[in-house]
Amino acid sequence: MLEQAILNAAWETLETVGYSGLTLEAVAQRAGTSRPVLHRRWPGRLELAVAALAHRLESVPIIVPDLGNVREELAVLLRRLGERSAPLVRVALNIGTELTVSGSTYAEFREHLLQQVVAPDVFEEVLERGVARGELVAERLTPKVRALPMTLGRHDMIMTSTPPTDSDIYEMLDEIFLPLVSTETVLAP
Repeated sequence: MLEQAILNAAWETLETVGYSGLTLEAVAQRAGTSRPVLHRRWPGRLELAVAALAHRLESVPIIVPDLGNVREELAVLLRRLGERSAPLVRVALNIGTELTVSGSTYAEFREHLLQQVVAPDVFEEVLERGVARGELVAERLTPKVRALPMTLGRHDMIMTSTPPTDSDIYEMLDEIFLPLVSTETVLAP
């Protein structure tokens, strides 16, 4: 399928030369098509980059099985998100200049990206299982508290350009997130 070939070529271009080297011409050449074909679907490189990022997210789905323990499920989720997202974060940071010029923000960019991704919200599934098992207090899962694990993991990736380590993940969970939402005082083994 041509669209998949184009999106794969765009992702490969983003990975190898970054956003600054992403051009419709370079992607068209890599995908074996022409610039007008790309331009009919994506008016510019920002739209193509967002589509390539969304395609990459969908092509590497994250599944977290029910492990019977919300702490371990969240650790698996954060580990897998880190592995999948570290390269995406680097690319997103490279897009920053264009966002500034266009008057946009990373939050708007992220929202636009997530609107294109058709995937279940695995994080919400894990939290719902934790609430159903009586490990988490639903009323304590306010929007800001709920966002903490993902925000902390994303912060680590932005600051270090690497996924969070297991030590980082368990510190985020055991010292910050779970004490705020847990029915237990101590969850760590």
